Amino acid sequence: MTGGPVRCKEDELRSLFLFEKLGSDQLARLCRDGHVEWFDPGPVYREGDPAANLYVLFQGTVILSRTVGGQEVDFGRTSAPGVYAGAFQAYLGDQVPQVYNNSMRVTERSRFFVLPADAFAQIMRSWFPMAVHLLEGLFFGFKSTQEAVGQRERLLALGSATAGLTHELNNPAAAAVRAAAALRERIVAVRRGFGELAAEPHRGDDLAQLSALVDMTVGQMGRSQPLSPMQAADREDELGDWLHEHGIEDGWQMAPVLVQANLGTDWLNRIAATLPEGILGRALNWLSCTVEAELLLNEIDDATHRISALVGAAKQYTQLDRAPYQNADVHELLDSTLMMLAAQIGPDITVVRDYDAALPRIPGYPAELNQVWTNLIDNAVWAMRSSGSGGTLTVRTAQDGDHVLVEFRDTGPGVPPEVRDRVFDPFFTTKPVGEGTGLGLDISWRIIVNRHGGDLRLTSVPGDTCFQVRLPINPVRPDSPPEQP
Repeated sequence: MTGGPVRCKEDELRSLFLFEKLGSDQLARLCRDGHVEWFDPGPVYREGDPAANLYVLFQGTVILSRTVGGQEVDFGRTSAPGVYAGAFQAYLGDQVPQVYNNSMRVTERSRFFVLPADAFAQIMRSWFPMAVHLLEGLFFGFKSTQEAVGQRERLLALGSATAGLTHELNNPAAAAVRAAAALRERIVAVRRGFGELAAEPHRGDDLAQLSALVDMTVGQMGRSQPLSPMQAADREDELGDWLHEHGIEDGWQMAPVLVQANLGTDWLNRIAATLPEGILGRALNWLSCTVEAELLLNEIDDATHRISALVGAAKQYTQLDRAPYQNADVHELLDSTLMMLAAQIGPDITVVRDYDAALPRIPGYPAELNQVWTNLIDNAVWAMRSSGSGGTLTVRTAQDGDHVLVEFRDTGPGVPPEVRDRVFDPFFTTKPVGEGTGLGLDISWRIIVNRHGGDLRLTSVPGDTCFQVRLPINPVRPDSPPEQP
């Protein structure tokens, strides 16, 4: 700063668009309460400092910036006379924190009209009382609306994931119910068959051999490689022929079960060589029921493991049983979200996971990060499906210096150049009315930037849209909870 404060001229103030409608008495008060000041190239004020002044540019060049992920990011540069920055919310008083919400620096020697925050607040309240009430209502009304719609956006994301989870749980649950009902029938048949064999006299040794054959059969099931449909059909014909040659009634019903268990004629030959011909048919029927029961048990086991995995993914997704802030495995969070959204993604979209196995854990709020993944995946799926066909969603992770990089890349039509700068604005959406609130990306930006000190960027061309999330590996956690998204 050079030259120190000097008194302003009323006619020069009137030349600025901010003051052009004011009267002579009002301009005189501004000049009495404020002053003109020159600033050499460098900072004028810094983000987070107490908001002491309102600055209005007479001449020079200013750059506005904010701290994002520990780095200062420029978001505005202008030389237009009359632009203002600084304590422009002073009229709200202690209803909001009176600190600078950005930083301002000048790149050349620049001249400002400087008005102390207290004076600006008094002038606003005395000259424009109705306008102050309207502005207060607009400010807090917008904030309340944003919070309410943001809460709805979070509920929509959770609802979408819940719907997907319900769909995914229904399939294994229904499979387990069907298998359990069929298993009950097979158990009845096994009991009946064993009873018929045991009722015959002098069959003690044969029953002992049957018990050993059951153990051998269960141990052999599924050892071979899975068969192709053509191979399975050929195996079924081969088994049917063997059973027919040995006089086994209903062999055509038994053959598909044996094929499913990956049992062949070599197994049948071992059974025939072990048991007397007189009980071969009944023994094979009994063993077939036992094999089918084992297959049904495997189905139930697979279904319950699938249900357990889905419940585990839901717990990972919601983080209900974990601390809000913790060291998180990004891949676990991504996988749980993809599993929760599997039904929504659908079979027409291919998901490619390109994970860096050496990625470190990062401190953060996992439940909120899962919300970001949900929003970004949902947007990608909608974009690809809106073009009338499916596509490919690629989720990639890597270490980028002292940050973790997470990319969501889709093959949709892309974001038009004229709206790319607005995608993170509150309430802006390219979706049809009723299909989007316009807060998904705004909430995601605030979770990544404000809550985690990270960075969220978009690059897009037709056929390749990419959202990049960067999260610090060693962030400085504030003593008090940061701004809620």
